[in-house]
Amino acid sequence: MADKDRDDPKLSTYGGAAAGFGSIKSTFGYMVPRMGLGRSVGAMFKVNQTSGFDCPGCAWPEEKKRGMLEFCENGARAVADEAQRKQVDPAFFAAHSVAELSEQTDRWLNQQGRLSHPMLLDEGASHYTPISWDDAFALIADELRGLDSPDEAIFYTSGRTSNEAAFLYQLFVRQFGTNNLPDCSNMCHESSGRGLGTTIGVGKGTVQLSDFEQADLIFVIGQNPGTNHPRMLTVLEEAAERGAKIVAINPLKEPGLVKFKHPQKVFGMLGRGSDIASDYLRVRIGGDVALLKGLAKAVLALDEASQGKVLDRAFIDAHSSGFDAFAADIRATPWDEITRESGIERAELERIGALYAESERVIACWAMGLTQHKHGVANVQSVVNLLLLRGNLGRPGAGACPVRGHSNVQGDRTMGIWERPHAALLDALQKEFAFEPPRHHGVDAVQAIVAMHEKKARVFFAMGGNFYSATPDSNYTAQALRHCSLTVQVSTKLNRSHLVTGKRALILPCLGRTERDLQEGGLQFVSVEDSMGIVHASRGHLPPGSPELLSEPAIVARLATATLGTDSSVPWLELVADYDRIRDRIARVIPGHEDYNSRVREPAGFVLYNAAANRRFNTSDGKAQFTVHPIEVPEVGDGQLLLMTMRSHDQYNTTIYTHNDRYRGVTAGRKVIFMHPEDAADRGLESGDRVHITSHFRGQTRRVENFSVIPYDLPRGCAGAYFPEANPLVPVDSVADLSNTPTSKAVVITVDQA
Repeated sequence: MADKDRDDPKLSTYGGAAAGFGSIKSTFGYMVPRMGLGRSVGAMFKVNQTSGFDCPGCAWPEEKKRGMLEFCENGARAVADEAQRKQVDPAFFAAHSVAELSEQTDRWLNQQGRLSHPMLLDEGASHYTPISWDDAFALIADELRGLDSPDEAIFYTSGRTSNEAAFLYQLFVRQFGTNNLPDCSNMCHESSGRGLGTTIGVGKGTVQLSDFEQADLIFVIGQNPGTNHPRMLTVLEEAAERGAKIVAINPLKEPGLVKFKHPQKVFGMLGRGSDIASDYLRVRIGGDVALLKGLAKAVLALDEASQGKVLDRAFIDAHSSGFDAFAADIRATPWDEITRESGIERAELERIGALYAESERVIACWAMGLTQHKHGVANVQSVVNLLLLRGNLGRPGAGACPVRGHSNVQGDRTMGIWERPHAALLDALQKEFAFEPPRHHGVDAVQAIVAMHEKKARVFFAMGGNFYSATPDSNYTAQALRHCSLTVQVSTKLNRSHLVTGKRALILPCLGRTERDLQEGGLQFVSVEDSMGIVHASRGHLPPGSPELLSEPAIVARLATATLGTDSSVPWLELVADYDRIRDRIARVIPGHEDYNSRVREPAGFVLYNAAANRRFNTSDGKAQFTVHPIEVPEVGDGQLLLMTMRSHDQYNTTIYTHNDRYRGVTAGRKVIFMHPEDAADRGLESGDRVHITSHFRGQTRRVENFSVIPYDLPRGCAGAYFPEANPLVPVDSVADLSNTPTSKAVVITVDQA
C-alpha cells in the first residue's frame, strides 16, 4: 500500500523549451496505462471539440477553427484520471481504513481510480461503508432540517460544476434559506472580480482570442501559462511570431514564458523552440503595485516630454474619472521607493514604459501571482490604471484578461454561485420560482472555515473540489471540518477532503465531463463558460465509470426534493429529466442567456455581452475609475523571507499527477523550498539540506518540517514552495483587503536547519 514516490527530491537543470517531445511523452505515458490505447485516442479526438466534451482542466477558450487535437499535457492527464478504468469501490474502502488512507500521499490517493458508489463514514467508524442514494439523501435532508438556522449550512462549489448544475444548486440553497455559497473563486480570482467590478463595472475580462491577433504588446503578470494554461502558449507564440512584444512579470523565470515547442507542429518540434517573452521583469514578491506605478510614472513623464502626445486624452476625458488624483499620486511617488519595493531598476521600468507608450494595442493578462496578496485588489486596479492611460479598454487588440484556472469557475459565478448576490438576481429568482430568497450576505470560503471552527456552521456540502487541500491554514481548517456534524463531498476521485471530515461524512460519486449523461428525457449535454465569456456545450461520449454514478444536476434535484419536499414550488425532477428545461429557466433569470437552448447549440456557442468591452462602464458614475494606491509591502524582519506558494508542473490545482516538476528540474519530491543561492548561503544551507519552515503573522507561528532546499534563480529575500504542502503556513486570517482572498503569495517565513 505504500507510495513509492515518498519525498526524496533531486535537482537537475532543465534546459529545454516548454511542451515539445517531453510533453508528448508525458501525455501518452500518463493516459495509456490508465485508459488503454484505444480509449485514450478516442478521448483525445473529442476533448475541446464542438461535438465533444469540455476539458475538465483550465478555462482557456478554444479557437473557432479547431485542430484535431485541442488539449494540453495537463488537460490530457485530467481526462485520463476521469476516464480511467480503475475503481475505488466498496471493497477498496473495506480494505483500507480512513486512518490508513490518511498516511498516503495525495498522488497515491489520486491514482486509486474513480469513485463508484455512494459511501458513508458513520460517527466513530474507521471505514467508509456503502449507502444507497435514497438513504444518503434522506440523511442529508434530516441533518439540514434539524439545523437551528439555514445559515448553519455551508454549500461550497468548485469550478468543475456545469452551468445547469450550478443554477440548480444555487436555487436549492436559496430556497433552503441561505446565501452561504462560497466557491473556489474566493481563493483565487476574487481580487480580480472586486478590482475590475469597482473600476470598469464588470468582474470579468474584456478580451477575446481575436484581440491577441491584433495586440502590439501583451503583459503576462503573475502567471505561469506553461504549466497552468499551456494552450495559451500557442496564442502567445503566434503573437510573438508576428512581432508583438510579450513582457513577462514574475519572480521566477518560468521556461514556458521563455521558449515553447508546439507539440503539434513538426518543424517547431524539431527546432530550438519559439521565443515567447521579449522582456522578463523579475519583480520582488509583493512589489507589483510599485512596479505598475513605476510603469505609469514612466508613461506620464513621456507624455509631458512629448507635450501630451502619449496619453489617450480623448478616452480619459470621455470615459474615465479620477485621473487628476491618480496622476498627482504617481508624480509624488519617488523613484527610490518604486525601485526598492519592486526590485526593478528605474532604467528597466522606463524602457518598458516606453514600450507601452509606443504600442497602439495592449493586453494585460494575469493570474494568482497578482490576486493572492493583501493588496491583491490594488494590484488588479493598478493594472487597470495602466490600461486606462492609453485607452486600452473597449477596442480591438486591447483589454484586461484575468486568466481563470478552472474550466467553469466563471460560469458558476454567472449562474449565481456567490455569497453576496445582487438584488437583481434575487428578484429574478423570486419572480420565476415564486419564493422569497434570503437577502443577507452569506459567507465566503475563509469565512466558512471560521464559521465551522467556531461551531456556527454544522453541515458542509461540497459540489466538487478538494476543499481541505485548496484552503489556507490546513491545521485550522481540519479542526473546522471536524467540528461539523456532517460533511458531504460530491466527487469523481478520492482526495484528502474525504479523509478530513465531520462526525459523519458522505461521498457522493458523480459523472464526469467525459461520460454520457442519460436521463429520463434521453441523452443530455451540459454547458460551460470559458475565461473569455463564451458559453458552449459539453457532451460526454464515454460510458459511465459505474452504473451507480449520478450527474451533478440529478444529485441537486434529488437532494432538493428530499430536503424541501412540498415546501418547494420547483419541479426538480421534471427539470432534471431534460436539461433543456433547466436552460429555459436560466434564460428567464440570468441576463445574456436569452434563447439559451438555441444559441448554445451553435457549434462554437455564443459570447456573453460585456459592457466594458464596449466602453460602457457600469460604475457609480458610468465611467472607468482611476484609483490611487500606496505602495504597501509585507513587513519582513531580519532573517525572514517572503514565501509564495505555487504549483509544480505535474500538478493541476490540488491534483498531484507525479512528484516531479519537469520545467524546474525537480524530481521525486514535493516538500521543497526554492531559495536564492545567496539567501541559502547566508543561512549555512546547501542544495538538498533539510529545513523546517515557520511562518509569522501577528505574533502567531505556523510550521512545516523537513523541506529540502532548492537553490533557484529568484529575487533575494523571496522563496517558493508547492501547495498544498505549504498551505499550513498560510494564516486563515491573512487575507486580501476587500476580496478576503488568502494571501498565499506573500507569507513571511524563517527557515531553520532540520
